[in-house]
Amino acid sequence: MPPPNFLSALRNGGIRPDDDAETRLRKSLLVFATGLFCAGSMLWLFLYGQMGPQFSANAPFVFQLLLVGNLLYFFRSGNFDWFRLTQLALFLFAPFAVQWSIGNFITASGASLWGLLAPIGAVLFCGTRESIAWFIAYLFLTALSGFFDYYLADSALANAHAVSIQTSVFFFALNFAAISSIVYLLLRYAVIEKGKLQASLEETHRLLQEEQGRSERLLLNILPGPIAERLKHDSQTIADGFADVTVMFVDIVNFTKVAEGLTPQQVFAMLNRIFSSFDELAEQYGMEKIKTIGDAYMVAGGLNNERNNYTRSIAELAIAMRDLLRNDYTVNNMRLDVRIGIGTGPVVAGVVGKKKFIYDLWGDTVNLASRITSEGTPGMIHVDATTHQRLAGDFAFDEPQSIYLKGKGNTEVYRLGNACEPTVTAAATA
Repeated sequence: MPPPNFLSALRNGGIRPDDDAETRLRKSLLVFATGLFCAGSMLWLFLYGQMGPQFSANAPFVFQLLLVGNLLYFFRSGNFDWFRLTQLALFLFAPFAVQWSIGNFITASGASLWGLLAPIGAVLFCGTRESIAWFIAYLFLTALSGFFDYYLADSALANAHAVSIQTSVFFFALNFAAISSIVYLLLRYAVIEKGKLQASLEETHRLLQEEQGRSERLLLNILPGPIAERLKHDSQTIADGFADVTVMFVDIVNFTKVAEGLTPQQVFAMLNRIFSSFDELAEQYGMEKIKTIGDAYMVAGGLNNERNNYTRSIAELAIAMRDLLRNDYTVNNMRLDVRIGIGTGPVVAGVVGKKKFIYDLWGDTVNLASRITSEGTPGMIHVDATTHQRLAGDFAFDEPQSIYLKGKGNTEVYRLGNACEPTVTAAATA
């Protein structure tokens, strides 16, 4: 397939890797226009030499050499500004020079029409604003030719070679057809290439949107939605105080001992199954997962201005997590048990660090929930006094018990049972 490879190399000649899409298109168009102009003018000269009067071909031959030489110089130097200026100048002046060397507008069959390619090409290769000067120059040369042809018509006809009417008509038609064809092919080529460019830009835009979507999802997997939005638009430190948040820790019992007999891959698979199921439950109940710490899972409610009773939702989530591990052996094939501790109160929440950042909670409420969890009974859910007071009407609780917590001393905690059954009144049964 040598011809397509050669044409492709010719079309992309002079294009640099750092060229933008518009510059690439303009370079490709000008090379294409040079090829069309050379081919068309060579055919015109050959036919005119066969059918019209004989004249010296030195000037047209030099013109062809200049076109090709300038093209080769551009391929070598990459100087597009010089190439564009000189090629357009050749497109503009050479047709008028050929017409003047042959005779006048009639005897040359309107060869100056080829100069119209200069302003048209300037629109495509330079831009609409830059093309104005080229169009004015074309009009000036046309008017100048008309002026001399009008006032010197008699002497020109006396000295001109005889050209038959049939030959003049043929070449007038040929010139119009050639110019029309070249303009059409250039515009068609420009539209096709712009269509390819537009398709490429749309594909790039689609890929960027997909990448942005993946980045958004990744960010939302790391941070709560409102925090992610603030982090995208504000470079300041994010730290907020919350007067009332319910915090829960879920800790796997005897995890270290169980993990000793497993491979790293088995440990990862086990934790991934359990914590992925916890993620789904947290999303189902509308609670915010904060992080995992080894074999511990931390979740909170009340950070996103939830209007519902987030403390109750946390309690229901705790029961759902405990029951999931008790009943679903596809998730918990090792028959693991958990301790769960819940505390309610003020916290500070924010994003720590600039790299590998994490959204975290600090404060006495967090420490209380963590220590209730570590001192709790396996398979049970323990809550602090504030949480118990808030849930006493919705859930069954065992009698309070006092346990010693590091840094807290003896602390009263409550063991959470299942949700209370709603009271059915006589009026309702009636």
